[in-house]
Amino acid sequence: MTTITAHITRADQSKSPYFYIPFDVPAGTTRIDVTLAYPKADDCVIDLGAFDPRDTGYPAAEGFRGWSGGARDRYFIATDDATPGYIHGEIRPGTWNVILGLYKVPEAGVDVTVTITLDSSPRILEPQPARTFPVRQGAGWYKGDLHCHTFHSDARGAPETLHRAARQAGLDFLAIADHNTVTQRRYFHPQSSPDLVFIRAMEVTTAEGHANVYGVDEWIDFRMTRPSDAHTLARMAHDKGGLLSINHDKPPIAWDYELPEADCQEVWQSTWLAWNWIALDKWQARLASGLRLSAIGGSDFHQPVDLQPEGPLVLARPTTVLWLPELSEDAVLTAMKSGHGYVTESPNGPHLEIDAHGTPMGGTIETISSVSVTARGAAGEILSLIDASGEIARIEITNADWQTEIPVTPKTFIRAEIIASETTRATMLAEFAALLEGRELPWQLRNVDLRDQPIRRALSNPIYVGRPASTE
Repeated sequence: MTTITAHITRADQSKSPYFYIPFDVPAGTTRIDVTLAYPKADDCVIDLGAFDPRDTGYPAAEGFRGWSGGARDRYFIATDDATPGYIHGEIRPGTWNVILGLYKVPEAGVDVTVTITLDSSPRILEPQPARTFPVRQGAGWYKGDLHCHTFHSDARGAPETLHRAARQAGLDFLAIADHNTVTQRRYFHPQSSPDLVFIRAMEVTTAEGHANVYGVDEWIDFRMTRPSDAHTLARMAHDKGGLLSINHDKPPIAWDYELPEADCQEVWQSTWLAWNWIALDKWQARLASGLRLSAIGGSDFHQPVDLQPEGPLVLARPTTVLWLPELSEDAVLTAMKSGHGYVTESPNGPHLEIDAHGTPMGGTIETISSVSVTARGAAGEILSLIDASGEIARIEITNADWQTEIPVTPKTFIRAEIIASETTRATMLAEFAALLEGRELPWQLRNVDLRDQPIRRALSNPIYVGRPASTE
């Protein structure tokens, strides 16, 4: 057993948000145990992780062995098993590092103590889980949640419980984006099935912004320290065949890096009342500037220990709905990138679909003179059509299964929103207040923030105006 003590200051934090404590691992080691001790407080939060000798520094392709952020103060890594968030497997001899994330360091600094125990007892070498490729045949609209967490990062609930929550919500696909780790695949790779397809994901999590990488089995280096590192992140994701989405670009954790070549933006995270109008405004501005950035939504649900009943702050609030030729991970990723779908408030939320002369959401058409709109489950609500200049049409949805053709000549793109009527809005705000049971508004909200904010119930992806890409 080895004990190492270090004094960490704000000067260390200014130099780098990551602090490394090296230790030597001899050949024949089969298990490493690490414990972190420090006086945790509101102004003192230290994250925890591990790298093996293959780490080359940012941006590394190998060497990552786990991350638990501030959720744990200890971990083990063995050849046959590991703490959730950490990667079991070969214990390579050489210099390993305990990595500390300097999230909050008090003015006086902080003493941290790391205790490391090595064991060489005989253990098997357990392989990593193999990816599976389930497919459900049949074209149609499929529902999913593209952002949630288990105890492989900072949620308390097990993957099995999240799986049950997804079935309870009636989802077809689910992306589990644990913070800075991919070890949730231990459960979700073998459990993915045609009934519920699991999408590979990881949330790249820093103090300056969060982003999801989809469709990649390997870990993606999260140790960004400069605004321009966002472009390195995009390159790493795309080089591995994945998609990159900017997450919840709004308070309290907006995206403060340079804007990379992203494929998607999480325009709606958790209940609409959680500052999502700010993320929507940023997406609108990016579309108006000429960017093509597909809108997706995710609950960011952190699964508790127990299965929760359906309600406004659980899994699949909101729900991303995609048109797929079949249900498979590849089909979901393709539809996410193309924008062939919409985001709605819940699995049973309003359906919203737009079409321009046969061109669906996410498509490009040279000119638009009218748009076809289909809305279901939104009688009495308001349909808003938006282009690069802002709102260009507003009309009441008159029945539960509503279809109409609206003449428009949009600039750059056209998209649609279903906005709650004053009656629905009052009901939703009352239900939200009742849910709080007298507590203060969360997320640093104030009543003034909510007083004049329209509540969106569904958002479509755009149809773009321009010359379609050549198919040759």
